[in-house]
Amino acid sequence: MENVLIVRNLSKRYDEFQLKNVSFSLPKGCIMGLVGENGAGKSTTIKLILNLINRDGGSVSIFGKDNLTQEKTIKEDLGVVFDESSFPDNLNAKNISLVMKNVYKNWDEGLFYSYLKRFALPAQKKVKDYSRGMKMKLAIAAALSHHPKFLILDEATSGLDPMVREEILDIFLEFIQDEERSILLSSHIISDLEKIADYVTFIHRGEVLFSEAKDQLLEEYGILKCTHAEFDSLDKDLIVRYRKNQFGVEALVRRNKLKGKHLLDPAGIEDIMLFYSKGVEK
Repeated sequence: MENVLIVRNLSKRYDEFQLKNVSFSLPKGCIMGLVGENGAGKSTTIKLILNLINRDGGSVSIFGKDNLTQEKTIKEDLGVVFDESSFPDNLNAKNISLVMKNVYKNWDEGLFYSYLKRFALPAQKKVKDYSRGMKMKLAIAAALSHHPKFLILDEATSGLDPMVREEILDIFLEFIQDEERSILLSSHIISDLEKIADYVTFIHRGEVLFSEAKDQLLEEYGILKCTHAEFDSLDKDLIVRYRKNQFGVEALVRRNKLKGKHLLDPAGIEDIMLFYSKGVEK
């Protein structure tokens, strides 16, 4: 399968934080959720992918092109949305269209205005008078209106009410329907990613703990609840991570390795993240 994005051993060092050899790839036509707690390195990773900050090591390939040497060509086909509006407060949507026409060769004013209508965004109203939800819709409309092949979004749905989020998620699903376009979506709202993501990459304290197909994660893992004595009798090769308390043990296990009559609870993405970040290795 062709990859739209390949990140290899990406590193960045700050005084109190280090991104350590981050590697993952995103197949063309898919949505990847980039997840992790605040300060885990999600935004740093996205800034390095977009070449907004200097890296200390590693490489990034987008559309099969190096993001340093072919940055200008790549960005023509990228749509980017951050968690804060990047448009000046004194502009309105009509002004923004005029600006974007000079930035992107493929700017489609008709498409932009169709998104404004769909989102019920008044073209003459200044950005400063928009609500947060309206600002995010405006940013997404602008990101989509030069016919990008790849959307990169950093917490684009955070702070929005559920109705607005649902509307935006539907647009993301529409965007990838032709299987030619892709999305990298950083978010801490796991329920959103469970609805739309094909792949999940989990960053914890600057390191990738897993990067796998979402359905594979949900099928592969289960949660075993047992007593301390039952846990001690288990083959530890079955256990990925575990947590003990005074009442017993909860263990994240691989379903295909567990034999016998053990009852397993399903493990959601958030459960798997918590076990990987807070649980004890076998």
